[in-house]
Amino acid sequence: MHEGAVLITGGARRIGAVIARTLHGAGARVVLHCNRSRDEAERLAASFEASRPRSTAIVQGDLLDYASLARIVAEAAAAFGGLAGLVNNASSFRRTPVGTITAADWDELIGSNVRAALFLAQAAAPHLKATRGAIVNIVDIHAERPLKEYVVYSIAKSAVAGLTRSLALELGPEVRVNGVAPGAILWPEKGEHFVEAERERIVAQTPLKRTGTPEDVAGAVKYLLLDAPFVTGQVLAVDGGRGLWL
Repeated sequence: MHEGAVLITGGARRIGAVIARTLHGAGARVVLHCNRSRDEAERLAASFEASRPRSTAIVQGDLLDYASLARIVAEAAAAFGGLAGLVNNASSFRRTPVGTITAADWDELIGSNVRAALFLAQAAAPHLKATRGAIVNIVDIHAERPLKEYVVYSIAKSAVAGLTRSLALELGPEVRVNGVAPGAILWPEKGEHFVEAERERIVAQTPLKRTGTPEDVAGAVKYLLLDAPFVTGQVLAVDGGRGLWL
């Protein structure tokens, strides 16, 4: 791993925490970004520090606050003297059928998924060029085929896929930029999305007939970040083949 660390947005919980654990286990120093999950971030960082001291830092900030984005990157870079990677993992997800969409829906979903990824990447670019680092954006299978009644989210993830390809052109040759598009991995919390029958239908139409795991996503991120020196501008589907049937 080059000098510096990997900044993982939303790195305290769920898939973000597994990505952080996987990268840390591969020898990377990690900077866990959190907003409201400071306690979870501190517990995860403590577990990393117990196994490898001086290998973890935490930065906190609201990704919807434009003014916080450059600060988050600056603090992450300062923690270990540079940045070797950026994983844009944090995301908002909610139902927005036509007829109900508000400006607040647009601002939150586009802001957390697209605007934050763009401006974090822009702020990180000089640091990543110095280390010949890489960016991995977490996309979604619905970037290619929209999810009914999730209009703004589908637009946002489609934009993240386009951002991935655009940044690969803009930041090469020093910085590689790729994406990972998960399918059914972790269902949303609190059960407010995808009733049981819908979950069963999704699994049934997936060629591998099962959901994936956060480790599947984290392994793809690790590959693109650390082990793919001649890969850029690609979005790797980690969906059990579900994209074939949507």
